[in-house]
Formats: sequence, C-alpha cells, structure tokens
Amino acid sequence: MAGIEAVLTIDLGAIAANWRQLAVAAPSGQVAGVVKADGYGLGAVPVGHALLAAGCRHFFVAHLSEGMALREALGPGPMIAVLNGFPPGMDGAAALVPVLNGLGDVAARTHAARTGGQALPAILHVDTGMARLGLDAAELDRLAADHGLLAGLDLRFVMTHLACADDPAHPLNAVQAARFAAARARLPAAPASFANSSGLFLGPDFASDLGRPGCALFGINPTPAAPNPLRQVVTLDAPILQIRSISAGTTVGYGAGWTAERPSRIATVAAGYADGYLRSLSGRAAGIIAGRPVPLVGRVSMDLITFDVTDVPEPSPGDSIGLIGPGHTPDDVAARAGTIGYEILTGLGRRYRRDYRTV
Repeated sequence: MAGIEAVLTIDLGAIAANWRQLAVAAPSGQVAGVVKADGYGLGAVPVGHALLAAGCRHFFVAHLSEGMALREALGPGPMIAVLNGFPPGMDGAAALVPVLNGLGDVAARTHAARTGGQALPAILHVDTGMARLGLDAAELDRLAADHGLLAGLDLRFVMTHLACADDPAHPLNAVQAARFAAARARLPAAPASFANSSGLFLGPDFASDLGRPGCALFGINPTPAAPNPLRQVVTLDAPILQIRSISAGTTVGYGAGWTAERPSRIATVAAGYADGYLRSLSGRAAGIIAGRPVPLVGRVSMDLITFDVTDVPEPSPGDSIGLIGPGHTPDDVAARAGTIGYEILTGLGRRYRRDYRTV
C-alpha cells in the first residue's frame, strides 16, 4: 500500500456560496475575496476562478508574486491588490494595485506616477490599532497636512484592519472604528475598506464600501462565540496503510509515548506533520471511520499517524480515515492542536491529492 495518497477535497461551490452570503451580510453588499497564502492553502487560482464566476470583482493577496499569478489566471477584469505592497522597481507590475503601508510607499508610488506621466492606482492603509503595517499617527498627520503628497494617485480605497473583530465585546473594536472615521475625515475622499471576516458581523459601525473576508470564505467560523453561519469547504481523508494487532503493554510511535492498556488494533495512516497535520495533535486528535471517532495514539510523525481502531468494525488497508470533515472541522482540529483554523488550512501540504468540486 506504500505511496497511497491522502485526498483533500475542496468544495468550490461552498466557497462561492460563502462569498455570496458574506456579501449579503455586508451593509454595502460589496465584499472582496482575500486569497493570500495560496487561497488559505486551498489553491488561489481555482478559488479565484470560483469567486470570479460568483461575481467577486476585488481580490487581495499578500505578495506581489501571488498577485501576478492570480492576474495571469483571472485576466484583466478584477482588481487585485497586494497587501504587502510592491518592492522597488515594480510599480506597474501586471496591472496590480499596491497597498501603501507608509509614507515611503506613498512617495515611491507618486514618483512612479510622475515618471510615467499617468495616474496610478493605489490603496492607502491607515493603522488604527494593529501596530503592524499602515500609516502611523505621525505619518497620517503629515499626509493630512499635505494632500499633495498623494498627487498622481488614483486612490481606490482607504483601508484599515481590525485587531479584535472575533471578540465583539473587545473595546479596541470601537476605538478602531472611531480612529478610522477620524482618519478618513482628514484625507481626500475615497471609498473605504474596513471589515474583515469577523468584522462583517459587528454591525453598522463597521460598514464600509468594501468588506475583506478571508477565512470565512473557507469555512472558518467568523463568530467563534456562536454557531458557524457558513458552509464547510474541506474534507481530508487519509488511507490506512496497515493494521496491526498488539498486546497490552505494547508502546506505539516515537518516544513510546502511548502504551496499550488492552489488546488493540492500530491503524497506520498516510499523513503527518509534513502534510500540515500538526505534531501538537499527538494524543489529542481523533479520526472518523464509518461515522465513529477513533483516537489518535502515539506521536504524529513526519509521514505517518496511528489510530486505535479497536472499537470500530475492523477496517482494511486501503480504507480511509477522515481527518477533517463533518464533526471535526478545521476549527475543531485547531482547538485540539491549541491553534486556530487559519493555521490548519494554510498548513495543508502539497502531498495530498486535491479533488476540486463545484457542486
């Protein structure tokens, strides 16, 4: 059975449905598709095509290379913005829109506009509470005092990014909303882009001209304190390579970290931390066989994991164990691993056979 691959099934129809649902949730009715990190690990190009067909006309990626690949795939129509901006010398790259994260970015873009003799598109990012990218208070003061610093720019949006939107009661949410409103009042008029996935559910104070959902498109719960309003997107099924009967007292896996307390059947499965199935899931996760949970025993290793299948009807080599799916979503797996669903999705490895479905 060596060489059998695990299968990652990606429901593009569910992604499109989630985008449409989020567009309804957005007060403006306009939401982008954030497809950075290769579409949160699921494939930016197939995801981009599905969103484009659903009506999405604004996309965000993190890096220039991501934007160039997406532009080649989607053609000239939609706006594709690069959140981390452009490196020097790439000002007109593939008809992409840079996000300007500081006055240095603004100066470089306006210089390119003057040199080229034409207005260049850009998105201006104002930091309102993340203390990451975006104009800080001093840079905002300078820009507010001299709008000429933006000469030659076609300012598509002014944006900011919420730090605590997944916690509706966090006081920083209201602080950021007030700071963003104050910043926009000091800048040239331009459409606003504010709410991320969770921000779309915070109410009218967080409305803007363009929402920017990312994780919610892919089934991560944007409202962690409430049931997930969105469709699940991925399932991951890994084949059983071998089933071994062991006696009580036998240890399993590296470090002899698990000892059988009874005669047991152990299924060895073709997946591991090299595939993004995190080592921190050791002794904490469960798989699913025929709708029934089976505990992961021993340590997650690079290519293999082991499950105790003693209490289910005996499977056979070649049968599959569900690692992600109904009842054990990326959020559920993340909770067992002590992380977040984003990390589970973006870490899914390239060794899985990927099965894209549209319905």
